[in-house]
Amino acid sequence: MSRFPFFSRSNTIHSEPSQKPYPQSQQNLDRSGSLNRFYGSVESAKTSIRGKMVKKLCTLFESSTKKTPEPESPSESKARWSSCSTTTLFRLSGTEDRIVVYLTSLRGVRRTFEDCYTVRMILKGFRVWVDERDVSMDIAYKEELERALGERHVALPQVFVRGKYVGGAEVIKHLFENGELAKIILEGFPKMKPGFVCEHCGDARFVPCENCSGSRKVFDEEEGCLKRCLECNENGLLRCPCCCS
Repeated sequence: MSRFPFFSRSNTIHSEPSQKPYPQSQQNLDRSGSLNRFYGSVESAKTSIRGKMVKKLCTLFESSTKKTPEPESPSESKARWSSCSTTTLFRLSGTEDRIVVYLTSLRGVRRTFEDCYTVRMILKGFRVWVDERDVSMDIAYKEELERALGERHVALPQVFVRGKYVGGAEVIKHLFENGELAKIILEGFPKMKPGFVCEHCGDARFVPCENCSGSRKVFDEEEGCLKRCLECNENGLLRCPCCCS
């Protein structure tokens, strides 16, 4: 008999292992199935998000391609301009024998000043006389342009040829690049000498009023007081009688 009875194998209590709720193989199967379901849901979410992004990009590209117009040929451009010029409702009476451009010489808005300068240089390059009407020098030109176009706050510059409205800076640039502006401008207008500059106004198109010397006020001897000069504009200027008659 063993000296230490508690080391006897016969006295050892062998407890039966607790029965598991599921076999090991079934547990592995269930675990793999849950993982498959998880990754499957993630992949389906990725696919749906990717599909939405692709549809959105396709919509953007389709809209951009629809908005981009195809370049027109010179003949189409000429036909479009001639049809617009003959059926336009915007006309400037009393200017059937000239080219009129409404612009500004102020640099308050950089984009507007650059557009006015560009259009002025384009027209000046054809060496034809252009009736430049600076709205910053005479407010009456601004009101005249608004009446001609039938709206307020008109963007500058605006060009009229033979009394017919042509358009603003973008239209002039487009016609100039297509070569159609040269046909419109050079048809029936006499050319000027290269480098011609008016000696009276220096191409400013305005001169100080001779009646009030640009002060806008004259002395009335009968009433003995100063009165507003009625011959000049709000800046005390007159149109140049030499180049703008």
